[in-house]
Amino acid sequence: MVGRKENRARKSEEMIKKMRAKAFAQGRVDVDNLPIALPIDDGRKLVKVFVEGYEDVAFWRSIFDNFPNPYLRFEISVPTRKDLPKGKKVLLSMAEEANEWMLLCMDSDFDYLFADEEESSRKIVESPYMFHTYTYATENYLCYAPSLHNVCVKAVKNDAHIFDFEMFMAEYSRTIYPLFLWYVYSASRKTENVLPLADFKAAVRLGYLDIEENGANTIAWLQRNIERKVASLEADHPDMASALTQFAERLQKRGVEPELTYHFMHGHTLMDCVVMVLLECVCEKLRQISLSKIICSSKEGVALKNEMSNYTNSLRSIRDVLLDNDNYTSSPLYKRLKADIQRYIETTIAKIENSKIL
Repeated sequence: MVGRKENRARKSEEMIKKMRAKAFAQGRVDVDNLPIALPIDDGRKLVKVFVEGYEDVAFWRSIFDNFPNPYLRFEISVPTRKDLPKGKKVLLSMAEEANEWMLLCMDSDFDYLFADEEESSRKIVESPYMFHTYTYATENYLCYAPSLHNVCVKAVKNDAHIFDFEMFMAEYSRTIYPLFLWYVYSASRKTENVLPLADFKAAVRLGYLDIEENGANTIAWLQRNIERKVASLEADHPDMASALTQFAERLQKRGVEPELTYHFMHGHTLMDCVVMVLLECVCEKLRQISLSKIICSSKEGVALKNEMSNYTNSLRSIRDVLLDNDNYTSSPLYKRLKADIQRYIETTIAKIENSKIL
């Protein structure tokens, strides 16, 4: 086993060396002529904010932009390491170094939910210099139900309300809640093999969206899938089934209600297997409505062709719009995150001001 790991690591290192050599040879990288960061001397102290990966930089930048002040300047980046790994484990390895001038920002995963049972989770939740999303991941904010109509508008330029995302996501959440309890409980007991992520993902994904009656047929289809999976788990693990009610009460104290389940489920599963399915279906319907209006208008010939072309050229990638979505600021969990950062800023500024007085 060790030999195989060493071999994979060696091959990975060789591949990176080849990629670097090729980039230099083709002139794509000119280290000597890279732009130098502009010096900023505005009297504010620099606070380095490290995040899990490059895709997280924009999310955390948008949050810290809410706190302009004359004392602190925040720089968001990914930790620089020679071995190139990224992610939460790298940030946690830096936990002892976290202080007023070096913050660590990460996805909660289940740490917020497990803070009363797991020492490692408690440290993340209680640290004044480590901030977590409260939701499972940043993707859960991007998929905030009240914001999804706006995603459709930006993607297909049609503001017609033909689908209630909030109602559907609440019903979706209630439907998957029993299986979600199994998934989280098995993770809390370190028995992930009882319900692996792949099995949970397969059970809660949406195979399609029937937009009629706001997706009632789709929810009914999903309900049958969930009931079959839960029945199978109850038959195979009766001891765990009997403990779920008490476990659900513990999660409820953390804000996990059946209609809010989607906030706490695996973020990539939510985005890729649920929300993108909804958006693609709804956006296609809205696109068809817009095209029908153009076709049925009084315009003809070149004018009609130009109108069709203008509309088509205005369309955007649904995924790109979703990834740029920042209309989640009304989320109660987001407000808690902002409050944590506000508390840190107020405490740090108070220390700075007191040091000046002394």
